[in-house]
Amino acid sequence: MAYEKMTVAELKELLKERGLPVSGKKADLIARLIEGEATSDGASEEAPSEETTEISEEESPEEEESPEEEESPEDEDEFEEDEYEEEGDFEEWDELHTARQKPVLDESTKSALKMRSEQSKKQPKFRRQEWFRYRRLSKTGYRRPRGDDSSMRKNRKYRSPMARVGYGKVAAARGLHPSGFEEVLVHKADHLDGLDPERQAVRIGSSVGNRKRSRIHERADELGLRILNRRQIDKRGDL
Repeated sequence: MAYEKMTVAELKELLKERGLPVSGKKADLIARLIEGEATSDGASEEAPSEETTEISEEESPEEEESPEEEESPEDEDEFEEDEYEEEGDFEEWDELHTARQKPVLDESTKSALKMRSEQSKKQPKFRRQEWFRYRRLSKTGYRRPRGDDSSMRKNRKYRSPMARVGYGKVAAARGLHPSGFEEVLVHKADHLDGLDPERQAVRIGSSVGNRKRSRIHERADELGLRILNRRQIDKRGDL
C-alpha cells in the first residue's frame, strides 16, 4: 500500500484499527505500519530450512564483493521518501497558515511607529462625561464635555481627562496602520489598480456585498495587495 500518498488522519485511522500507537510524525506512522505488516507476515510464514541457508551462503561471495553498489539504490529510495514526506508536511502547513504581507519601510518610519506605540501605552483612555453613572454612556465613544457646571470640563479631581492637543502622536506615523501600511478604502475591484503593494494596503468598505468582496479578494491576490479586513465568504447560490 502506498502510505506516502495518504494523509496523516488516514494513517492514524489505520493504526487505530490495528491497535498501534498514533503519536509521532508522518514518517513514524508509516514506519509503524510497515513494521506491523512485517511482523504479521513473519508470524504466518514458516522459518526457512538449513539447506536453503547453506545454498544462499554459497552463492553469497559474488554479492559480498560489491556491497556498497547494492546498498546505494536502497539508500537513494529512502532519501527520496524522506524528501517526499517533508514536502507533504510543508504542504499541510501551507493549508493551515499563510504569512501576511509586510510593508517595505525605511528606518525613520520604523522608529516613528515604535515611538507611537510607546506613546499609546502612556495615553489615558478617553471616556465620555458621566460614563460611570449611566451604562449607555459607557458604551459610546468620547465626546467633548459641555456645560458651565461640567466637572470634567473644569478639570476637577477624579474626573476623566479630556482629549487635548498634547496627546498627539508623532507626525511621521500619523494615519498609518499598526503594521506600517497606508490604508486605502476600496469599494470596487477596479479601485485596486495603481496601488503599491509594498506601501499600501486595502480596507474594504462595510457596505460592500459578498459578490464584490470576493472579486476584490481575487484581484488583490493577483496584484499582491494585502487586505486588512479580509474575511471568509460562504459561497451560496450563484456565487
